[in-house]
Amino acid sequence: MRFFSPLSGLICATLIGGCASTPVAQSRAALSAEDPRFHDVVAPDARIERLAEGFTWAEGPAWIDDGSYLLFTDVPENRIHRWSDTDGISVFLEPSGYDGPPTEVLREAGANGLFVEPSGSVLMADSGSRTLARLDPRTKRKTVLARAFDGRRFNSPNDVVARSDGAIFFTDPPYGLEGLDESPVKELPFNGVYRLDPDGSVHLLDDGLTRPNGIALSPDERTLYVANSDPARAIWMAYALDAAGAVTSRRVFADATDLVGDDAPGLPDGMAIAADGTVLATGPGGVLVFAADGTRLGRIATGGPVANVTFGDADRHTLYLASDSTLARVPLKIAGAAAVPR
Repeated sequence: MRFFSPLSGLICATLIGGCASTPVAQSRAALSAEDPRFHDVVAPDARIERLAEGFTWAEGPAWIDDGSYLLFTDVPENRIHRWSDTDGISVFLEPSGYDGPPTEVLREAGANGLFVEPSGSVLMADSGSRTLARLDPRTKRKTVLARAFDGRRFNSPNDVVARSDGAIFFTDPPYGLEGLDESPVKELPFNGVYRLDPDGSVHLLDDGLTRPNGIALSPDERTLYVANSDPARAIWMAYALDAAGAVTSRRVFADATDLVGDDAPGLPDGMAIAADGTVLATGPGGVLVFAADGTRLGRIATGGPVANVTFGDADRHTLYLASDSTLARVPLKIAGAAAVPR
């Protein structure tokens, strides 16, 4: 699906080179409050800024403090883009994922979700290469961290998050494979949620979700959130974690199946967690805002599907949106959770 936004104007349609001098297009965000606390998160007069467009499917935004810039992926085009206020938009890495000869088995050849570690390195859910990898943004060198579970290749890792003790959590749906679950190269009979430990061991946390997708941790790192991108069960799961990163209990954190429809494009996908535990989750119609207890507070409507979000800027009060063909941002009244140094 393509992103049709109420925002007007083209912002740097070319994807090569910078365009910092181009003014951004702005539009008042379409806000739908279901709880008075919604406007403690986003001001009633908040405006969405469209920063760049022309992508096939923008995903995985990650803010880099060292240099004050944003990285995000275009999964079908096999690219990572860089954007900043000073330099505009440029191609940062191509290919971002699969780098072999042409193949018909891949539906999406590029990397997908990104997560910045406290050290400054970037974890990559490398959908096209079917691996979990680490990228050094200074040298652009990739290191594969894991490629299989129980001797079978991953499907196509989609999103990733890390805990301060070095444990890495990621999802593995079939979106990168042509044919999805029916792909002849799909080796695992399920779509999983995993933990990768610092010793390199891979542990399956859940094999019961049809389309595990976005993943995030609560500020205290005791709860793991996973989005399920299934229109018949558009939910977010919450997993209680012990000190080793094992799941001790699980529950449905939130359900947006009631919102799914042609008038609200999009499904549960990427998430960003605020310092106070508020969950900002892409879903039907835009970005849904949930209190830490799962109460749906409201929605930031964008006019189309949003793939993923992240907090950025020095004060972490800006939410960046990777929205199909568009990169945008909206100011918030709350701040994103800060990275925990190791």
